[in-house]
Amino acid sequence: MSEQSVVIIGLPESGKTTYLAALWHVVTARDVPTKLRFGNLLAGTAKHLNEIAARWRNAQKQERTLMLGSRVVSMNLKSANDSVVKVTFPDVPGEEYRRMWEDRDANPDVIAILRAGGVLLFMNADDIHGPNWIADENAMYAKWGLAPIAPGEPVPWHPRAAPTQVQLVDMLQLLRSPPIDIGPRKLAIMLSVWDKVSGEGRTPAAFLAEKMPLLDQYLRHNADAWTHVTYGISAQGGDYDDVDPEKEKALEAEALRQYDKASTRVDVVMGDVHSHDLTEPLAWLME
Repeated sequence: MSEQSVVIIGLPESGKTTYLAALWHVVTARDVPTKLRFGNLLAGTAKHLNEIAARWRNAQKQERTLMLGSRVVSMNLKSANDSVVKVTFPDVPGEEYRRMWEDRDANPDVIAILRAGGVLLFMNADDIHGPNWIADENAMYAKWGLAPIAPGEPVPWHPRAAPTQVQLVDMLQLLRSPPIDIGPRKLAIMLSVWDKVSGEGRTPAAFLAEKMPLLDQYLRHNADAWTHVTYGISAQGGDYDDVDPEKEKALEAEALRQYDKASTRVDVVMGDVHSHDLTEPLAWLME
């Protein structure tokens, strides 16, 4: 029996917690075929996982207190031949990865976790930030509590304003730098909220190449020896509840709650192939 480890990373609001909630439901409900099956929980609590999975099934947004209920969630998943993959969700917020980008620093505990053999990198396919107009910069600065840019004034640079793909390429380069580097690794790119962009008619790999060419070229030219694939992931299945029950989001959330099997809300896309199996990227990483 061999054992491998996988770490799941991404910037804030990239879909990591939704994936964890949906994955826990899928591997414990066992109502759709999966390449990996649940073995045992190594870190975190079943109570925390059951709470976020319940909110996922009920098409409700995750509460911050629930998302921060455990510092690290780690579980063993088993293949058909009983090979084991240890999957670790650093339940630190995505802000910890932003700290790596902005401050060039990381918690020693996070560094240890990031030395896993396989990496799932999440990004929100419907929220990719490119170079912005000044009006867009002002909106972001207001969100961060910073003073707006005055007319005629030079635009100050803040690392948080960097395009998404710049931050992600830097994150991957940091994973191939001491003290995190462990040599060549496998990487699964997870384009979350895939249902929002799938209507554009592109495969996940083609979408990545068009929307984030810097990241795509970095991976294809293989300067840091990443072996990678790109998945489209719709773990949520659609929009969740809105405050106003008459709004379209609330109606869509009600439709999601009507599924006979919540697991079938999930859509995992690689190339032109679709499945409900959220363990598929993890199985690829351990091949």
